[in-house]
Amino acid sequence: MPHDLVSLPRHQSATVATIDWARLAPPEAKRLRELGFDAGVAVEVLHRASIGGGPIACRIGRMTVALRRAVAGAVQVAVDPLPAE
Repeated sequence: MPHDLVSLPRHQSATVATIDWARLAPPEAKRLRELGFDAGVAVEVLHRASIGGGPIACRIGRMTVALRRAVAGAVQVAVDPLPAE
């Protein structure tokens, strides 16, 4: 079941499935591309602002970045399966 980055549970491993580039302003899209956001990239939500509408901190690769919720909402992710025990 696909999620957007806003609804992904904290500390849940996921992979970027698609990005709705049309929902983003050109500078926002450029920033995401420069940060390495693209299909197939691993991502994890680390923290959400406690006050609604605040930024979301996420890990992509070895970087931690903060994204506005509107930007994070354009990023669709596929939740990684839990490892077999």
